[in-house]
Amino acid sequence: MAQQTGGETVEGLVVVDKPAGWTSHDVVARLRRIYGLRRVGHAGTLDPDATGVLLVGLGRATRLLRFLTETGKVYRGEVAFGVATDTLDAAGTETDRRPMPDLNREGLEAVLPRFLGTIAQIPPMVSAVKVDGRRLHERARAGEVVERAPRTVRIDRIEIEEFVPGDHPRARLLVECGSGTYIRSLAADLGEAAGGCAHLAWLRRLRVGPFPVEEASTLEEIAAGPDKVVLPLVEAVRHLSRIDVDAETARGVAHGAVFAATALGPAGPDEGPLAVVGPDGRLLALYEKGRAAARPLVVLAGAGAGAGE
Repeated sequence: MAQQTGGETVEGLVVVDKPAGWTSHDVVARLRRIYGLRRVGHAGTLDPDATGVLLVGLGRATRLLRFLTETGKVYRGEVAFGVATDTLDAAGTETDRRPMPDLNREGLEAVLPRFLGTIAQIPPMVSAVKVDGRRLHERARAGEVVERAPRTVRIDRIEIEEFVPGDHPRARLLVECGSGTYIRSLAADLGEAAGGCAHLAWLRRLRVGPFPVEEASTLEEIAAGPDKVVLPLVEAVRHLSRIDVDAETARGVAHGAVFAATALGPAGPDEGPLAVVGPDGRLLALYEKGRAAARPLVVLAGAGAGAGE
């Protein structure tokens, strides 16, 4: 059951500024205690040493998280060249050290285009990807190293914000990318492309989809005012196309009705999920439109809740 506060059920999205040293699961567990809820989940794992935006859903908002996991991300991080680690970041054990005094900003900029667009990337052993039913980070802790199939990811922008030369140069990067991109793998690959090795020194996630870090709250701020930071369900899908319906249509939506595609706006076979909002401004459902019909993906209101899943 969701926590009751002043007769209202607490549910919605919380934009968390995750601190270093916390796993994404730790943050979810903390919010379960703060809100007195069992139904809490997050949209997209953030590494324990990384900081920044972690989207956490409360109550029925957990059913919307899959539509947020697939959105683009923006990161700022620092790549340390000349030193490799077994985890590809600063938390790991050093595995290689090769001074790279000849690497300069211009040389690094020359290799960046190789990593733009759709590329193949091998997930790190410390990732949450499952191989043969077990997460890679669990196997890594057991001392295993297994073969990982490359995954297709998309990187839209890599910008060098600062470059510090030396035997072990450092570069602060801003990266805009699609879902599933591993910045630690990008750091290691950049080191290899530059003729040496590298690891990710630190990482901060600045944005997930339409949610920037400026909207995020620390765990301390959340604990101090839990209700103040919860975004309503309709805000959780602010990145989706929206249609406001009248009371009669809303009743059909609440029962998971299938509509003619034109009943929910112009038909479009390639259109993404559509947020359907009732006369009171509340999110009723997410629908998918084809050429002939609009069908429910997730129904959040009324007797039809659960339709389409």
